[in-house]
Amino acid sequence: MDAFLTFLDQGLLDFNGWQILAYTLIVTHITIASVTIYLHRCQAHRALTLHPIASHFFRAWLWLTTGMVTKEWAAVHRKHHAKCETEGDPHSPRVFGLKTVLLQGAELYRAEAANRETVERYGHGTPDDWIERNLYTPYSSLGVWITLLVDVLLFGAAGLIVFGVQMLWIPVTAAGIINGLGHARGYRNFDCPDASTNLGPIGILIGGEELHNNHHAYASSAKLSAKWYEFDIGWLYIRILSALGLARVHRVLPRPKFTEAKPVADHETLQAVIVHRYDLMAQFARSLRGMFWLAGGTGAACALTGALVSAASPGLATGPVVVLVASVVAGLALLVGPERGRSAEA
Repeated sequence: MDAFLTFLDQGLLDFNGWQILAYTLIVTHITIASVTIYLHRCQAHRALTLHPIASHFFRAWLWLTTGMVTKEWAAVHRKHHAKCETEGDPHSPRVFGLKTVLLQGAELYRAEAANRETVERYGHGTPDDWIERNLYTPYSSLGVWITLLVDVLLFGAAGLIVFGVQMLWIPVTAAGIINGLGHARGYRNFDCPDASTNLGPIGILIGGEELHNNHHAYASSAKLSAKWYEFDIGWLYIRILSALGLARVHRVLPRPKFTEAKPVADHETLQAVIVHRYDLMAQFARSLRGMFWLAGGTGAACALTGALVSAASPGLATGPVVVLVASVVAGLALLVGPERGRSAEA
């Protein structure tokens, strides 16, 4: 009896609380990395191809820690993009409400995964080999029970807490936070037609999925960060896998390149505008804000200069002096040239 109680208290490793916490954070991070790299970017969007070694590792890990079936996950996610923010969206906050998606996101996923029409229509191209047909799909929950056994063996009774955190990690972070808050709160780099948002510029805790607006703007990109201040840790891992020969990236978020102005928009220009429409609209909005600030600052400077000149020369009325100063500034701006500086950008 004493040996059994000692085992429940210590497990096989006899880790202290901090060591158990470190282990939990590491294994949950591997799980979210597996979801974002393998399920999301590789399988659902075909943004990259993984070497069989990496692919089989991710598949085995996800079977052990989530019990999710690749074909079902990819199908539900593809339908989310195809029907985003409409009645057909499996987990839209606009359809089900933010509270429902936050608290019951996993239930919404399971309900749609059970829809065989969705799985057959949107789940094409996912693995259909022997191990998928004979283990991962028919015994999807077996891996989770193995993980429970391992956690209890390693940490004793504390392993139940570790297991609970592992089981809640994806339902809370991905199914709840990303699918919920990622369509309701945050900032937007791109004005895409759905309500997707970036939860923050640093994507570490949820593997880079925090940059959800960037993803919806360019769904087939293996890289989710779009600005210099944004960080996508999932992309860092993909770059490491690529350097090791374990991944091949197919597409990343495009960067528009500007050439000399064309008098007539040809087919290539139209095609480029369509491809980069979200980025171009974002740049256009920024240029308008810059114009407003420049115009407001110039007007205030002209008014202040005119008032000071009028105050120094009592015989001069303030209004005409302000107009004269503004006219001089406008003339200088024209002399600088319409193809240079801020005036060209405007």
